[in-house]
Amino acid sequence: MWIDEITVFVPNQRMVAIKNIKADEEYLRDHFPDEQIYPASLMIEGMAQTAGILVGETRKFAENVILGKIRRAEFTDYARPGDQLRYHARIESHDQQAAVTSGVVTKNGIEIGRIDLIFSHVNQAIAGLDLPSHNFVFDGNFESLMDGVRALQRAKEVTS
Repeated sequence: MWIDEITVFVPNQRMVAIKNIKADEEYLRDHFPDEQIYPASLMIEGMAQTAGILVGETRKFAENVILGKIRRAEFTDYARPGDQLRYHARIESHDQQAAVTSGVVTKNGIEIGRIDLIFSHVNQAIAGLDLPSHNFVFDGNFESLMDGVRALQRAKEVTS
């Protein structure tokens, strides 16, 4: 998992997730060992997980949602241990076969990247192929993140 927590969730619209960069994470030892830098590829993956959860939830995770295309991935800065990344994902369009999302990455509150993605509902877009019958994208890790989101939503309902 490349996200730690979901902090904002507006169904069918937007989601914000957090990734806290820690010095003891294994991938940092191998990637630029003299200067620990969080790779841009992992920021893309963090956004893909954030936006993918948002897209998957639109159909209650009944289908597998896979990343089909990276439309844009631009970065102006790096992240390092001690930094907090926030992935702000928004659904731009959505139909039976695919979803288009746009995203902004912030580091400690300052924008450092934009990532726009296209997702495919493989059960719709690739009908007829011999796919596993179970959901091979949204596993237990994603479910525990969503449990936190559902608890957040219940708390908001109680206070309003």
